[in-house]
Amino acid sequence: MAEAGNHLTQGENFFVHPTAKMVWNLVPSVVQDFVASTIDRVNKVPIPPPPLAQRDRRVRLYIGPTNYAGQGHRWARAAAENPDVDGRNMVCLETNPFGYATDYSVRWRTMEHSRRWQRDLFAELTEGYTHVMIEAESPILGGMFGADIRRQVAALRARGVTVGMICHGTDIRLPSRHKALEQWSYFSNDDWTPVAPIEKIVLSNMALLDDIAAPTFVSTPGLLLDVPFAHLLPVVIEPDLWANSEPLLENKRLRVVHIPSNPLPKGTMHIAPALERLQSEGIVDYIHVTGKTQAEMPAMYAGADVVLDQFRAGDYGVASCEAMASGRLVVAHVSEQARGVVLQETGLELPILEANIDTLEDVIRDIAVRRDYYRTIAARGPAFIRHAHDGRMSRAVLEQHFLSE
Repeated sequence: MAEAGNHLTQGENFFVHPTAKMVWNLVPSVVQDFVASTIDRVNKVPIPPPPLAQRDRRVRLYIGPTNYAGQGHRWARAAAENPDVDGRNMVCLETNPFGYATDYSVRWRTMEHSRRWQRDLFAELTEGYTHVMIEAESPILGGMFGADIRRQVAALRARGVTVGMICHGTDIRLPSRHKALEQWSYFSNDDWTPVAPIEKIVLSNMALLDDIAAPTFVSTPGLLLDVPFAHLLPVVIEPDLWANSEPLLENKRLRVVHIPSNPLPKGTMHIAPALERLQSEGIVDYIHVTGKTQAEMPAMYAGADVVLDQFRAGDYGVASCEAMASGRLVVAHVSEQARGVVLQETGLELPILEANIDTLEDVIRDIAVRRDYYRTIAARGPAFIRHAHDGRMSRAVLEQHFLSE
């Protein structure tokens, strides 16, 4: 999915030891700013100027600050396909470890503590941009107003800026609800992430959305369970990057590929025994790899018969879209609710073959026997992606529910 796993809104939560953070938080903010600014000056860290909007465009859209799975950038590019729209995105460097493309990046310390950076960005947002979309309930203006998003939104609105909210995943997926609905929920224990703190964060984020009452979007259909008043803003990929003409399901042993971005939430350890049994019987060649770069992924998928994505979320996102675009047979667990939303929003059935942890072995055995039937499912993938995930539908959603305001 288009999410960053354990969602935390501040850069220090990723990089500072808890004890050090506790001590740091006791320091007055003016002292924090002085210390942080001094460190940056000593290290000659520049304060980047804000990205300037193209003022000749009627609508100027700014998206930030998380860019999870590169989606902020892709939504901005999709919006900008309309010649009346200028779309830009930004990301906090520390929340972009995979180096996804972005229009503008800035260090967390600068965002949090540089008053000059905050003033400059606020001035450009209110003078140059017409619309601001805030990702994952994270402070778009860094530490301005004490990183209080409600105050930041109020200040932007007071200067005539239209504000929208976009939820990516774990920032708004309520663990207690997910556990109740999904047998294999990755919130069923603390193996992946401590669940109790996430529950509190999500409840706080839900209250924030209620208070701000802005046009709200979610990146995957399953999130509509948590934000029923939101609009689905489909994730965007580049179909041509993944297209290939490699034959499918012609290997005697099915070439089954699983490349988890994070094995715990994907369910890798739960599906491994079944895949190992199938491999020992000569039915599949099971390829489980990690650490692949984005540039290596198209070739990995092109060589697969079956791509296994995730089995604990009940939703789908960027990884499944990339595999569908490659014409591979994608197998994952996607809930009936999510599939129903896809059919309602796109008019098409989601071409991901359903399997859960209990049924995966039987599903793979059936694929090996009924290959022609499963080729027809895989063949629907590229057309589905071009219909729903090449940016055009996302642009239409933004134009209808946000950029027209």
